[in-house]
Amino acid sequence: MAGAGAREKRSTAARLKAALSGGGGEEGEAGAELRALLERVLRPGEASSSSEALAWCRCLLAGGEPWDGFVQAVRAYDPATLCGLVWTANFVAYRCRTCGISPCMSLCAECFHQGEHAGHDYNMFRSQAGGACDCGDGNVMREAGFCRRHRIKSSSEVPSVPKDLLIMSELVLPQFIFCIIQYLREGYNEPVLDLPSEKDLQKVLQILEPHISFLEDLTKMGGAMRSVLTQVLTNQQFYKDLSSGGGENACAKKSHEKYLIALKGSGLTFPEDKLVGGVQEQTPGASTSALQGCAGATPASGQGDSSDEEDQDGSQGLGKRKRVKLSSTTKDQSIMEVLKHKCFLEELLFWTIKYEFPQKMVTFLLNMLPDQDYKIAFTKTFVQHYAFIMKTLKKSHESDTMSNRIVHISVQLFSNEELARQVTEECQLLDIMVTVLLYMMESCLIKSELQDEENSLHVVVNCGEALLKNNTYWPLVSDFINILSHQSVAKKFLEDHRLLVMWMNFVSFFQGMNLNKRELNEHVEFESQTYYAAFAAELEACAQPMWGLLSHCKVRETQEYTQNVVKYCLEALQDWFDAINFVDEPTPNQVTFHLPLHRYYAMFLSKAVKCQEVDLDSLLPDQEMLMKLMVHPLQIQASLSEIHSNMWVRNGLQIKGQAMTYVQSHFCNSMIDPDIYLLQVCASRLDPDYFISSVFERFKVVDLLTMASQHQNTVLDAEHERSMLEGALTFLVILLSLRLHLGMTDDEILRAEMVAQLCMNDRTHSSLLDLIPENPNPKSGIVPGSLSFESMLSAVADFKAPIFEPGGSMQQGMYTPKAEVWDKEFDPVMVILRTVYRRDVQSAMDRYTAFLKQSGKFHGNPWPPYKKRTNLHPSYKGLLRLLHCKTLHIVLFTLLYKILMDHQNLSEHVLCMVLYLIELGLENSSEQEPDEEDSVGGQERCHDSWFPGNNLVSNMRHFINYVRVRVPETAPEVKREPPASTSADGFAASQNPRRPKGLQRENSGTAQVFSLVAERRKKFQEIINRNTSEASQAVRPKTSMKWSAPGATPQLTTAILEVKESILSLLVKLHHKLSGKQNSYYPPWLEDMETLLPQENPKYFHGDGMTAVERILLKAALQSRMNKRIIEEICRKVTPPVPPKKISPTEKKTLDKEERRQKARERQQKLLAEFASRQKSFMETAMDVESPDTDIAMEITASEQHVSEAMYDCVICGQSGPSTEDRPAGLVVLLQASSVLGQCRNSSEPKKLPTTEKEQIYARDTCAAVYEERLAILQKFFKDSSCLQSVSIGWEGGVYVQTCGHTLHIDCHKSYMESLRNDQVLQGFSVDKGEFTCPLCRQFANSVLPCYPGNNVERNLWQCHSNKNMQDLIKEVEELQEQLGTFPSETNLSKEMESVMKDIKSTTQKKYTDYSKTPGSPDNDFLFMYSVARTNLELELVHRGGNLCQGGASTAGKRSCLHQLFHVLAMHMRLYSIDSAYNPWKKLTQLIEDKNLQILNEEQPEVPVLYRDVLSLLLVQILTMPQPLHKEHFTCIIKVLFTLLYIQALVALSTKGSTDDRTTWMNSGVLKKNISNAKTSHEALLSHVISELSKGKVYNQDETEDLSMDNNSAWCLHSPETYLQQFCLPFLRITSLLQHHLFGGELPSCQEDEEFTVLANCLGLLPSSFQSSHHFSSASCLDWPVPAFDIISQWCSELVSFADKHPTQVKSLFLQESKWDLPRLLQLPENYNTIFQYYHRKSCSVCTKVPKDPAVCLVCGTFVCLKGLCCKQQSYCECVLHSQNCGAGTGIFLLINASVIIIIRGHRFCLWGSVYLDAHGEEDRDLRRGKPLYICKERYKVLEQQWISHTFDHINKRWGPHYNGL
Repeated sequence: MAGAGAREKRSTAARLKAALSGGGGEEGEAGAELRALLERVLRPGEASSSSEALAWCRCLLAGGEPWDGFVQAVRAYDPATLCGLVWTANFVAYRCRTCGISPCMSLCAECFHQGEHAGHDYNMFRSQAGGACDCGDGNVMREAGFCRRHRIKSSSEVPSVPKDLLIMSELVLPQFIFCIIQYLREGYNEPVLDLPSEKDLQKVLQILEPHISFLEDLTKMGGAMRSVLTQVLTNQQFYKDLSSGGGENACAKKSHEKYLIALKGSGLTFPEDKLVGGVQEQTPGASTSALQGCAGATPASGQGDSSDEEDQDGSQGLGKRKRVKLSSTTKDQSIMEVLKHKCFLEELLFWTIKYEFPQKMVTFLLNMLPDQDYKIAFTKTFVQHYAFIMKTLKKSHESDTMSNRIVHISVQLFSNEELARQVTEECQLLDIMVTVLLYMMESCLIKSELQDEENSLHVVVNCGEALLKNNTYWPLVSDFINILSHQSVAKKFLEDHRLLVMWMNFVSFFQGMNLNKRELNEHVEFESQTYYAAFAAELEACAQPMWGLLSHCKVRETQEYTQNVVKYCLEALQDWFDAINFVDEPTPNQVTFHLPLHRYYAMFLSKAVKCQEVDLDSLLPDQEMLMKLMVHPLQIQASLSEIHSNMWVRNGLQIKGQAMTYVQSHFCNSMIDPDIYLLQVCASRLDPDYFISSVFERFKVVDLLTMASQHQNTVLDAEHERSMLEGALTFLVILLSLRLHLGMTDDEILRAEMVAQLCMNDRTHSSLLDLIPENPNPKSGIVPGSLSFESMLSAVADFKAPIFEPGGSMQQGMYTPKAEVWDKEFDPVMVILRTVYRRDVQSAMDRYTAFLKQSGKFHGNPWPPYKKRTNLHPSYKGLLRLLHCKTLHIVLFTLLYKILMDHQNLSEHVLCMVLYLIELGLENSSEQEPDEEDSVGGQERCHDSWFPGNNLVSNMRHFINYVRVRVPETAPEVKREPPASTSADGFAASQNPRRPKGLQRENSGTAQVFSLVAERRKKFQEIINRNTSEASQAVRPKTSMKWSAPGATPQLTTAILEVKESILSLLVKLHHKLSGKQNSYYPPWLEDMETLLPQENPKYFHGDGMTAVERILLKAALQSRMNKRIIEEICRKVTPPVPPKKISPTEKKTLDKEERRQKARERQQKLLAEFASRQKSFMETAMDVESPDTDIAMEITASEQHVSEAMYDCVICGQSGPSTEDRPAGLVVLLQASSVLGQCRNSSEPKKLPTTEKEQIYARDTCAAVYEERLAILQKFFKDSSCLQSVSIGWEGGVYVQTCGHTLHIDCHKSYMESLRNDQVLQGFSVDKGEFTCPLCRQFANSVLPCYPGNNVERNLWQCHSNKNMQDLIKEVEELQEQLGTFPSETNLSKEMESVMKDIKSTTQKKYTDYSKTPGSPDNDFLFMYSVARTNLELELVHRGGNLCQGGASTAGKRSCLHQLFHVLAMHMRLYSIDSAYNPWKKLTQLIEDKNLQILNEEQPEVPVLYRDVLSLLLVQILTMPQPLHKEHFTCIIKVLFTLLYIQALVALSTKGSTDDRTTWMNSGVLKKNISNAKTSHEALLSHVISELSKGKVYNQDETEDLSMDNNSAWCLHSPETYLQQFCLPFLRITSLLQHHLFGGELPSCQEDEEFTVLANCLGLLPSSFQSSHHFSSASCLDWPVPAFDIISQWCSELVSFADKHPTQVKSLFLQESKWDLPRLLQLPENYNTIFQYYHRKSCSVCTKVPKDPAVCLVCGTFVCLKGLCCKQQSYCECVLHSQNCGAGTGIFLLINASVIIIIRGHRFCLWGSVYLDAHGEEDRDLRRGKPLYICKERYKVLEQQWISHTFDHINKRWGPHYNGL
């Protein structure tokens, strides 16, 4: 019965359904029968049965009804309020920040476009992990954003489901789902040796594909079916009955056993659970099932099971690893235990995980989510399996894919706050997550090597492990961040002390990871890139959860949370210091950038003070802890400086990478900002002298700070001293002036960040968004106050719209700082803090300097401006004590002195920072001046002879007379005798253990030698003694020993230095020194008392060092009368002894450096300007593309009319001379095939790019199609050779020749090519194909066109008018044509001409050159050659805008090479003789007596003259004449051809009219026939033509078509004259161009309406009697060589005889007037979304798949697969193929998924850029930002211009080969 036919299935189903729903006694039997049937049908077995099984299920569910009907019926009961559409990776979805409640909200395209989001902040994105549509879910988004379909709350109106509709589903589905589970159990084998047999898994999944698809179809039937499924999946009874593994079914038993084995590895265990008694470390991760003997498994199998993890961890060798034991309280049994399943849903999820989340299963599980009951059940199940997910993920080989699928699910569950809260309460979600994360990280811990390597107890993660390197932890961390974004969940976390302890434990794993040790000897062999992993881990696993928590601590009520975090954070830090055995000194030469515990502490402190009004001191630890806390962050700051000073260069580039990442915009607010804030906190609470001396010691510049001119630095090389000193001072300036966490509001911070970024460089909107640190939580999707962002941006910056430079480079829209920002807000400190590259600081200063020069505020070299700071928050006032401590003052005094005395290694930057610090001190000094007596003796233990007190204002005036210094014995200072009373400095002394005791106190006048390090030691020791018991003292002395100077201390002696200066006097002298004049400083208040009045000081000062000194002196005078007096005294004294200029090389160094720089800059500017002007003049001559109207460049040779012979300069050898037969010169040319002309269309309405199914583009109306069709018809009826001379080809695939105008000798070119061939570096062009760049202008070229010798002589001779009459000239022309072209002698010139002809032929494809019926016939070549001339003339006309009204020389100026090209073509065409009988010239100029004879003799006649294309005839005539051509012959040919053209026009006109019109015309013309000028009257001629043609069947077809006569032909009947002129104009234009190129001479410019007359005149067609005044008739230009009416009759008779045979074709072959519009690219829609939505899902017409990279051709609108292997033909991918078919090798494609345009030119391609820009004028390549894009018409115009002018090769620079793979 299982194999029954469809009808039987139906009847069985109907019968069972009736029985089951009918009631009565049959139910039991029917139920049993159904069960048996299903068991039989659904038994897991051979694959063939699956379709059968599904057919049964469909039948049974529908109860025998047709399936589609059943689906419709169920759908009717769907209360669809949620969309819930599930998508997988790469799907295009939308996110609207205006409507979203959760940052993860997303909408499918349909719901988005149906909703109202105009003006919202939305973007389109490509889903990375997959997702689901949230439309209709009020928990995730605001209702206003719902689409029309999901806005209605329809649950009330939907009728309730009739019982019998779904009764079968309830009975069939449990078995069906169980069947799937059976398959999954069967297919799973416990992997051997930890290698899951992926092939087997794939096989099982393949078999199950149809089953799961069936379930998916069920979910799509809507709410009614989903609730049945939910009930089946969550019902515990069903599960018990079916899956217990009992019963007699052996197969089921076996699968049940497999299931139990698979379950065993699912618990989380920690090693110490193994033997509960002894805590020995055993195999980690062994399963607890060994203890519990789960499900009756023997202990042996449990042990066996644990082995799979042993392989993972055991291999690492447990000796190295120290496992952290989590205190037993954290181990919640429910998290640890092996899983137990109670319903289908749980086991289904279990297998989904085991099989590593197959996409189909994931989609099914997610499709069920709109059902609320299911959602809750599923979330709980997911949480229950969380630990198991982590274990599977760790083992997975495809962890990336798996991560994406996990997040795909979890983001749907955890983004919903209500649900997250419920699961947190009921299922301990937070416990599970933290435990699982801890457990996960445990597997990759190693011993920390920081500080005390041997005894360290601290463990850190090993960044080299796959877990961190591949970001495997990402899905779990991301879930954790997601749930912490919900306030209710975060509060639970912050209240739970146990969780906080666990979390700090987790964070401490990252504390001190990726330790760098400085390489001192040789360069490190292998640069490890683990730092990426380390930074990513700290940001994602530590910082982002921290920001998540911080976002919930915004108000006063949340104080306790902050206090909790701070408390546990400090505990963790204390443990960490103990674990690494830290005492007081960090180990030298090692640094870690990762201190997450410090940063947690800092950020919560900052939050507490800023938002929660907590008293800072209540959260701070004791002094000793603060001292420890500051050590490591300070170490990082010093290391940054070392790295930038190239002291770490042996560690490779990666260490620079770390230094850059640490300050980079995505990391800085989680790394450097908290570090600096923490240091500010420590500085504000610790002893300032201690802090300052720590800084200089850390930066290793203590030894430099001596008054002596020479010193020995034991820890630093001399070349690094300067930059380290600059680093230390800059750090102090940042520390003292940065207010990010010390009182700035969020808006002020945003403004400061924005200004800093804009000052470095102009920025695009998106890069600015990217560069400004996100605030606070990056995952929250809230861009730094996105609303305030825009308003702030418009406040500080101006928008510069996108611009084009003539070179073709396109700028994007940029923001640039407003003038007042430069004037008042430029803040160098912020810039230094935020620059990743040091060059950006210079860039900001250069821009600032440029602004000051431009606005005239300051000339010269300004210093970084001093900016007043925001006020400090009261809690941090202590920070300012740093500015008023003696240690700092001694350092400042010393440095000023050293700068004044020109010691080594000091720079302007040092001085700048010193003055900045002094100024900061003056700004922040205490109000009243302290009395001198105030200072208590106790305070000034060791500085008494230096400075009396701590206040900078009073210390500035304190004179220091003598200083004792320790110097090397070689120093100059040694000679002097010490006077009696001295003050001691000697920073170097501290390093010398053999300091004589006697020196310490000689008498009360001298102090002991002051030493920074000794000071710091003493302070630290005091604090330790205060805080610690004696017990721990034993360890301490050991560490301080490290710091005695390494190696033998150099011999130091003591010298005494006479100083007699104060800070004030040093400043005054510095001013003199900076100005280079003595007495340059004069106190301003002596002249103008006003200056001393306390006025509003400006916030901001521009100027250089002198201005800074003046400002400081003024401030000092303002703050104290004493200072004022002393300054005046100093200035009164004699001019200070400045050492004379000559002797001081170092001073020269510092001061002249600026001057030298300035001079160098000026020199450079001059050179650049000169170069630019040269380049400009060169560009004007060479590349005259962009500005046709302004520069009229002369024709190459026309400009040299008076020279007897053309001279050419060779750009390779530089010689100048004529081109000769032996040594020809040639033009550098680029030959390219072009189909631009073929794209001309008949209508002036441009074609649009199709964006709906209805719009289509047909190629029928293009110029190329029309001409091709015409040739085909001609070939059908006429002789082939004649056809091939009656038309031109090259509309598609014509060869266009262009030159840059430079010439070279052909032999030079050959050697140049040879050298290129040997030079392997070249990219972008292929030398083997003959490509090269012009040696002079680097323009792309691929051939050389030989110059015909001596062309100027003839030019002048033949321009004189001759008096021969028309008949003689016609004769001469005929004779000249009869002369056979002789094969030229074998000269170099002729060889080159042949080779270039070959190049021209090979430029285009064979299909564009072979039109003959007999392949390889010479007629083909003949046709091809004159068509090349035609193509080039037509294209030049197009470049001129389609007419010659502009006149002037050729727009292409020097670029035109038509003259040379003509010589080459003519030489070749003369080799073909036209049989004189068939020479069209005769037909045009002679009456043939025996007409009939000719036509009858041949089966295929010649093409009638009236069907021939006149321009083609013109070119044939001219190119077959011997060159050079005489002007008079040229004019003669034109006159003859004009007569033919005119008659063609009349014929065309006559066919336009109806029979009546013709009769009228005929009669009116008959009258005029008899007047004298009948042959130049168009009426007479027209009448004659009509009467001649009426003899045959030419007009017969007319009557039928009359009705359909189009309107635009109506006008031509009323004004035949206009029609005739329009018909003849194209001929006149091309002929004028030709004449211009062959004979020189200007093209006159004119108005459009007089173009005909002007050109006719220019060509010599106008009769001499012509006066422009009277009415002009085009017929007056006619000059008949033979009686007009006779020759007309002769021409018409050919048509008549053709019409007799083929009456239908006659009219189609008449030449119509050409109304071709200029070639245009397709018109694009305004909004990019229109294109994107239509094309990105469109399937390809060739392979019917949706391409991965769709592209569309902008020339013809064809849709192609870029790089698609599906559409590849003979190794050519579709785009390349299309570029050859559509553009003869040039393709312009818009890449739909990237919004960029790609150009294919031959074998190369380049990315052109985008013509769609967003509202800020930026491209969005690859649609990464997904903002709405709008067409930029200017850019599109530029693109079109480059296409038409064939300049892609010259303007775009980045070309690469595509190897036919596009």
